[in-house]
Amino acid sequence: MKSLLAAVAAVLFLLPAAHAQEAEREGTVVDGTTNSPLAGVTVTVGDKAVLTDGQGQFKVAGGTEPIKVRLTGYRRETVAADDAAQQTIKLTPLLPKALYLTVYGIGAPFLLDPALDVIERSKLNALVIDIKGDRGLIPYPSALPLAGKIGAQKLRTIPDLKALVSGLKAKNLYLIARIVTFKDTLLATAHPEWAVRGPGGALWKDREGLAWIDPFQKAAWDYPISVAEEAAAAGFDEVQFDYIRFPDAGGMAYSEASTETSRVAAITGFLREAKRRLVPYNVFLAMDSFGYVCWNENDTGIGQRIEDLAAVADVISPMLYPSGFQFGIPGYRNPVQNPYEIVYKSLEECKRRTANLPARYRPWLQAFTDYAFGGKIFGADEIAKQTKASRDAGSDGWMLWNPRNVYSTNDIKPEPPESKASATR
Repeated sequence: MKSLLAAVAAVLFLLPAAHAQEAEREGTVVDGTTNSPLAGVTVTVGDKAVLTDGQGQFKVAGGTEPIKVRLTGYRRETVAADDAAQQTIKLTPLLPKALYLTVYGIGAPFLLDPALDVIERSKLNALVIDIKGDRGLIPYPSALPLAGKIGAQKLRTIPDLKALVSGLKAKNLYLIARIVTFKDTLLATAHPEWAVRGPGGALWKDREGLAWIDPFQKAAWDYPISVAEEAAAAGFDEVQFDYIRFPDAGGMAYSEASTETSRVAAITGFLREAKRRLVPYNVFLAMDSFGYVCWNENDTGIGQRIEDLAAVADVISPMLYPSGFQFGIPGYRNPVQNPYEIVYKSLEECKRRTANLPARYRPWLQAFTDYAFGGKIFGADEIAKQTKASRDAGSDGWMLWNPRNVYSTNDIKPEPPESKASATR
């Protein structure tokens, strides 16, 4: 018996030692064009992530799981375990230049096919797709029981999400999953305990007649984040949360006292939770903001304060539509006559305020007719001025917004050769 116990003890003693001998994997991440080391790269193994140091170096646990690598301004990479020890990983520079398609546009050949043609002819490289739209619809077969229960699956324009992603990836496109977050009539109606309330406790509705989820209600966060996980698992490069804010109106009732501090905490708290859950997928975390968030030092009354957002998100996408700047900006009171200045100066203001934070900026640009300053058509000249402003400001690419999903090569000219992403850091 003593000899048996001794043998067992010997085995148990050896197990930790064997585990300890499992070598760490280490390496260096560099710009694939310049071979310069890249600092601040996210290196993920399983559900754990680290950042590269100032020399682009990293250490991660040993094992058989692949190493996943990402940095805004570059394509994501995945390195097999057998190739991951003591190596240099090269990232390819990429500045996404995207068109946008709605829940309906992605499933309508008469909208999708022309958009893809414009992307090819104009040398664009990215597509933003509604995965959870403005009216709460989820257009692909979701495995989330709640999506079916509340009616979010009543219109399916994407029969197979993974197949769609695979087909678009074959065209070498960077794919962004847009998820409308807190504006959701379907969810608010099904779960009124999570909804924003109006006078007398009734369901509050915005100018479009749509209800919203109270961002303070953490129980409601799981649903949009779960949609993000499905998009990430299907192969999207980036998850972009839109309407990730409080309504821009007054007279509503929330489950907590609405102050600037509490609103900012709710919005950044949601982003941090999304970031935590999305770690295993090596997907970029993005969010949309009001254009005036670039300029306002407070939270614009909606929980979006640029310094706080830039500490969490990988990419911030301010909506820099000139038509949306109803009060103009300093020195430019008629925004639609100065689209270059609106975009360039707004991005420069954001960068100035967050110079020591890791987030990058990729603006939404106007590709629709003005609605606020006389109905100016935004065609080739106006779009070109906005895209040039984005380049000149060193942004992480840009995205064109047209809610009708109608794009033309007459308005979107071929982009000039892409500059090195690392040069703008």
